[in-house]
Amino acid sequence: MNFSLEIIAVVLNLIYLILLIRENILCWFFGIAGSLTSIYLFYTIGLYSESILYVYYVIIGAYGYKLWKRKETKKDGLKVQTISLKKHFLIIFSAIIVALIVGYIFEKNTDATNPYLDAFTTIFSFIASFLEAKKIISSWIFWMVVNALTIILYLQQNLFIYLLLTVIYVVFSVIGYLQWKKKLKSY
Repeated sequence: MNFSLEIIAVVLNLIYLILLIRENILCWFFGIAGSLTSIYLFYTIGLYSESILYVYYVIIGAYGYKLWKRKETKKDGLKVQTISLKKHFLIIFSAIIVALIVGYIFEKNTDATNPYLDAFTTIFSFIASFLEAKKIISSWIFWMVVNALTIILYLQQNLFIYLLLTVIYVVFSVIGYLQWKKKLKSY
């Protein structure tokens, strides 16, 4: 059962990523469907932070769709953009603190598997998802790091299909960054 769910979720999430890189608004529907499938799977194997993360992905999917749809109706649509180094520092510092707290809570109160790594990848994924919904180019850099760390988490759980997807995500994060960088320079 877990293997079938893993395959379905991976395919949906891969379609999401390809459409996201192309800035196709339909990406959000595939992301939501893949996330709903992932919630159940991660909960059943004890990756609780990952389950929470995928609940967030459903919410950010709806937000991303709404944001992109609203901007799509305007003349130029939502454009790829940047944020300051100071904002990046504040985001990273805050995320580290929150991840440590979440990891500690899960370590002390649940049977969570690798609670700190799970918390770090989850919290930074929250940030990367929010930034990508706003088309902030550095979201791809966050994804490169998060996905590299997530490989370790999935390897520990023998989630080999998700592991393969995450390796693909690392590659696509680089491609997404380069694509969006090209877009940013064209404005």
